[in-house]
Amino acid sequence: MNSNRKILDRRCFIKFLAGLPVAASLWPTSLLGSKQTTIKRSIPSSQEPIAAIGMGSWLTFDIGDDVEALATRIQILSYFLNHGGCLIDSSPMYGSSEAVIGKCLQKINKPQRSFSATKVWTPGKNAGIAQMKRSLSLWGANEFDLMQVHNLLDWQTHLETLKQWKAQGRIRYIGVTTSHGRRHDELEQILRDEALDFVQFTYNIIDRDAEQTLLPLARERGTAVIINRPFRGGDLFGLFGNRPLPAWATEFDCRNWAQFFLKFIISHPSVTCAIPATSQLAHMQENMGASTGRLPDAAMRKKMIDYIHKV
Repeated sequence: MNSNRKILDRRCFIKFLAGLPVAASLWPTSLLGSKQTTIKRSIPSSQEPIAAIGMGSWLTFDIGDDVEALATRIQILSYFLNHGGCLIDSSPMYGSSEAVIGKCLQKINKPQRSFSATKVWTPGKNAGIAQMKRSLSLWGANEFDLMQVHNLLDWQTHLETLKQWKAQGRIRYIGVTTSHGRRHDELEQILRDEALDFVQFTYNIIDRDAEQTLLPLARERGTAVIINRPFRGGDLFGLFGNRPLPAWATEFDCRNWAQFFLKFIISHPSVTCAIPATSQLAHMQENMGASTGRLPDAAMRKKMIDYIHKV
C-alpha cells in the first residue's frame, strides 16, 4: 500500500472512532490515566521520568532547505512538545534531520525542556568525536541528554569516548542501538557486559523477538529501552489500516490503529519510550493520543496479539 493510502486510512479511522464512547473500566488504578496526564516512565539509572511516547526523525525530518516542509516540521515538533512529549531521537545517518531539528527548536517556544537523543555513526575515535561535535552545533546544544552508538558501528571505540564525555558532563546518558531486528545476539552480550543507560532496538506487535531475551534482560540490568520502528516503517497500517479496530480497544482509551500499536508497546514493563516518526501533523496528533489514558494489562495484550493474528 502506498503512503497516501496509509495516510487516508489513518485519517478515516480516527474520524470514525472519535465518536465512540470510552468504556467504563474496573481495572487497577495503576493503569488509569487522564486526558491531561502524560504517561511517563523512569530511566532506571537515574529515576528521571520521561514521556513514554517520543519522536523519531528517520526520513521524516530529512527535508534539506525546503521552507514549506520546515514550517510543517515546526508544527509537528511544537505539537509534540506541547502535548507532553520530550525525547527527540535522530542521527547523522538521517541526512539533514539534525539540522532541521535544530532549526525547529530555535523557532518553538517550548513549555518544557526537550530530551535530546542522537547517535554517533562513523568508524574511528577521532571521526566519532568530530561527528558528535558537529551534531551539537546542528542541534544548537551545549550537551546532549543521550548519545548512542548507531547500529553498533565501531561500538567498542565509541563507547569509551561516550563514557569519557559522560564523566565530563558533555552528555548525560549513553547507549547503543540496533534496528530491523538485526544483531540481537551481539546486543545481548553488550547488555550483559556493559553498564549502559539506554539501549534501542525494534519491537512492535508483529516483531516480538525482543520479548524472549532483550526486554527482560534490559529490565534485569536496569537499562532504559527505546523502541524504534513501532509501526514497522508504516507497514502495519498497510496490513491493518483498512480493517476495523476492535470495539474493545476503547477499554484502554484507544481510538485509532496508531494508538493500538503504540499502547501495546509502551504497556510492556521493560519499555521506557517508543519513537514513532511522522511527517504529518494529523499523525502526530494520533501518536500523542497514545501517551494518555489507560494502558492494556497482560490479559489485554494477549487479546491484542490474538486479534492481529486472526485478521
